[in-house]
Amino acid sequence: MAESKKIQYLNKDFDGFKQKLLEFAEIYYPNTYNDFSENSAGLMLVEMASYVGDVLSFYADNQVQENFIEYSKQRNNLLSLAYNHGYFPQVTNASTCNVEVFQLLPATIAGGSIEPDFNYSMIIDEGAQLQAGNSSGFFYIEDKIDFSVSSSADPTDISVYSIGSDNNPNFYLLKKTRRVASGEIKTTTFDFNAPEKFPTIQIGDTNIIKVINVTDSDGVRYTEVPYLAQETVFDPQANIAANDPNFVQYNDTTPYLLKIKKVPYRFTSRFQSNNTLQLQFGSGISSNPDEVILPNPDNVGLGLPYGVDKLTTAFDPSNFLYSKTYGVAPSNTTLTINYLVGGGAVSNAPANSITSLQTGTITFFGASLDNTLESTVRDSLAFNNPEPAIGGGDGDTNEDIRQNAIAQYPTQLRTVTKEDYIIRSLSLPPEYGVIYKAYVTQENLSVGIKLPIYDDQNDNALCLHILSKDENGNLNFADPALKQNLKTYLAEYRMLTDAVTIKDTFIINIGVNYDVILLPNFNNRLVLNNINTALTNYFNTDNAQINQPILINNVRNVIDVIEGVQTVKKLEIVNKVGENSNYSKYAYDINGATINGVLYPSLDPSIFEVKFPELDIQGKVVTN
Repeated sequence: MAESKKIQYLNKDFDGFKQKLLEFAEIYYPNTYNDFSENSAGLMLVEMASYVGDVLSFYADNQVQENFIEYSKQRNNLLSLAYNHGYFPQVTNASTCNVEVFQLLPATIAGGSIEPDFNYSMIIDEGAQLQAGNSSGFFYIEDKIDFSVSSSADPTDISVYSIGSDNNPNFYLLKKTRRVASGEIKTTTFDFNAPEKFPTIQIGDTNIIKVINVTDSDGVRYTEVPYLAQETVFDPQANIAANDPNFVQYNDTTPYLLKIKKVPYRFTSRFQSNNTLQLQFGSGISSNPDEVILPNPDNVGLGLPYGVDKLTTAFDPSNFLYSKTYGVAPSNTTLTINYLVGGGAVSNAPANSITSLQTGTITFFGASLDNTLESTVRDSLAFNNPEPAIGGGDGDTNEDIRQNAIAQYPTQLRTVTKEDYIIRSLSLPPEYGVIYKAYVTQENLSVGIKLPIYDDQNDNALCLHILSKDENGNLNFADPALKQNLKTYLAEYRMLTDAVTIKDTFIINIGVNYDVILLPNFNNRLVLNNINTALTNYFNTDNAQINQPILINNVRNVIDVIEGVQTVKKLEIVNKVGENSNYSKYAYDINGATINGVLYPSLDPSIFEVKFPELDIQGKVVTN
């Protein structure tokens, strides 16, 4: 019977393989070959075997290592793993800033009074490009600029620019603000012939910030999605009567309605290790009608028309379009791709340098305008960035990709905890309305009385209490259009079993009255003004949260630290109530809610607000 030979499996490098092979030969073949001197053929064979083993061991370790994002070192593997984790790396970072846009508007007489003639208000389509006066290059305006529209989300500031000989305004100055990002728009085209599943193309440019749009020869627009299986995207629609007559009355605060639409024409984009961008399209190449391929009552089952048996076919329940689950593949067409290139540290621009319009489509709101006035207004268009454009820099390093992907994976864009719901609500894009504050409770933990402010009550639901702002920056209830947009937005992220009830938050308006004793030789008016300013900042709603109590001693300390204050003689917080005075309609027992120097909010989620600081904060100097 052949002798069983003991083999070691612990060797991983050249020296280890060589040593064990020599020991193996000495133990099991002592009389067959024993010349392992430096010049012998036997040692040559042992070292060659050790070399092969060392190389194979290295690649085995490397392949295992590259499968885990925590240890992967090769950039192409890091990119693939990052996309699998839901993180989309950047190869360059664009600088951003706010740009003020100005235009003149002639005066006109309407109803016996002089007012701006908005027929001459300009509309600049999305995609306009500005140029900085230094070497920072181009800046891109993604949103349309429409001077004929003013809302709380997109206000238009109007001021008198010049006065005529009759002492009446003859020109007004309009101003809007837009966010711009550094980058130059470039265009490339790709031809597609016979249909092909999952076709891919590669844009050879580097420093690509993003793809702006993809359009085929017939004008069909392809939409970018995170992954090809996602067939729905958010679709902003102007809040006008034609789109939804129920919400048009709220278009001042909610200029756009959030809708969901299916996008059969879609693509995904992925950066490659050489920083070029790859675009991939879907697999829908069938020219047959969907009714023949898709499951429906006429073709699912035995003995039905066409003899199609679909009883054992697995269908994706979230997408019944079985033939084009991953989108339509382009064929016999030419795709035109507009993309943004730029970023980097060189894109950072100083203040007051982004001043000239490079490209952009400009139209006027009115028709049949005076040519001279139209030319004057067009020439008046001006841009300026009061603050520098910052944030430009290199893209993600390998370590950036690793750490960001690890951080991204646990979130998975789901709303699970109450913090998830709060952050997701606050991240609603402002064109759909502004969620200023958010707070989450559970229905059965709230007061057991159904209050008039609540439309629905579900004992198992999460209660999302929200607040918005009015045109003056004061707290306000969210309008129905905003609530509908938030409902649509959250539906894409919430867990299937979560029920969410969106409710208003009670607003408790308060005032502060105080008496102080001052140190000698201090000006009463100056000290009181400093106290009022400090209290206004302290009670700024940006610093407050829903259901946050007020610590009376903290308010007292705000007054105490003002230079010139010797003693706070009296401090009183009072309730301001009454819609006729533009306060909240909800009265609140301040004294009853104050316990041990802490003013507590109501059991139902509420927030304290000093609405009119110049009126609601009152102080005086006393002598004793």
